[in-house]
Amino acid sequence: MTAGGLGRVETRRVVLFAEDGPLRLQSGAALAPVEVAYETYGTLDAAGGNAVFVCHALSGDAHAAGHHGDPAQRGWWDTIIGPGRPLDTERYFVVCANLLGGCSGTTGPASVDPRTGRAYGLRFPLLSVRDLLAVHRALLRHLGIARLHAAIGGSLGGMQVLQWALDHPEEIERAVLVCASARLSAQNIALTAVARAAIMGDPEFHGGDYLDGPSRPRHGLSVARRLGHVTYLSAESMRRKFDRRRRGGPGAQMTMGSDFEVEHYLDHQGESFVERFDALSYLYLTRLMDYFDPFADPTLDLARVSTRFLAVSFDSDWRFGSEHSRHLVRSLSAGGVEARHVEIASPWGHDSFLLEGEEYHRVVAEALGAEQPQRVRRALPDGVARLG
Repeated sequence: MTAGGLGRVETRRVVLFAEDGPLRLQSGAALAPVEVAYETYGTLDAAGGNAVFVCHALSGDAHAAGHHGDPAQRGWWDTIIGPGRPLDTERYFVVCANLLGGCSGTTGPASVDPRTGRAYGLRFPLLSVRDLLAVHRALLRHLGIARLHAAIGGSLGGMQVLQWALDHPEEIERAVLVCASARLSAQNIALTAVARAAIMGDPEFHGGDYLDGPSRPRHGLSVARRLGHVTYLSAESMRRKFDRRRRGGPGAQMTMGSDFEVEHYLDHQGESFVERFDALSYLYLTRLMDYFDPFADPTLDLARVSTRFLAVSFDSDWRFGSEHSRHLVRSLSAGGVEARHVEIASPWGHDSFLLEGEEYHRVVAEALGAEQPQRVRRALPDGVARLG
């Protein structure tokens, strides 16, 4: 499903929590002011019932679709948002906000602490997924939206949608979780631990106070991004894109420098990432993912959850593979919640959720629609829904 994309869009900013009404975090800490950057696409209907909230992943931001003046530089989920696309802006009012702790217009650890006049750095309070949602919900109140037709997110975005629907099911009719997880595996935690160690071990990190000086922990953040990006790709996608091709050709001498095309690709990913993302946000957002485990909450009452869930996974994703979707669907279904899982064939790994795919887009469009032509007939023993 392709159709046309959006034209020029604008990122807006609003202060949602001020000194006289701070944001109370799950840890008990208070945070103010809290500024939020967000974008909207489409038109909110008279009843306010066509809103869809997009929760972004770790390195995303509010700019999900359209462009800011250069049509070649489009939002990170432009493939799925726009007229005639699964998030059809002729039908839905789509909202996407940079999350709390981010570095693209929303308050985060690189923001200035009004009490000191310096960047928060590591003095910024640790966050939970619930804290991110408190800001999302405040933004919806600001926009005059009481209930969402749907919420959708990929990776960390899907984790936000899951927690939101568990805590406030009356606010979300449909939840679409793409390449998401209800709890990270030990392997996932280990990977992000290595990434954080690269950042915090950079001589330019200065205990998190690097924003007071002229330098940044560019090398550490670049290494973290390279490691992360390896996990976003599959072995097959790397074979197709790079195989063992070398810049110097098959007969060139050995070198300790970047020689293989895959090395140059990772160099580029690291270099471009440090220009648009902050190392402190990387630390805070990866850490809150480690602690996310909503089904372990003893106060969770699935009997009150009325939201309908769709979990989408891709068979080549090994970062948040299909076993993560099966786990969350089994956990929801055991509590009587309507939930299904669709696994889609793709060679592109975790990054598949950012790309076009006919089956992928069709499944998402049907889940968002008032009617779903292909209904779930039965659930397989492993929790995967069979369409028919």
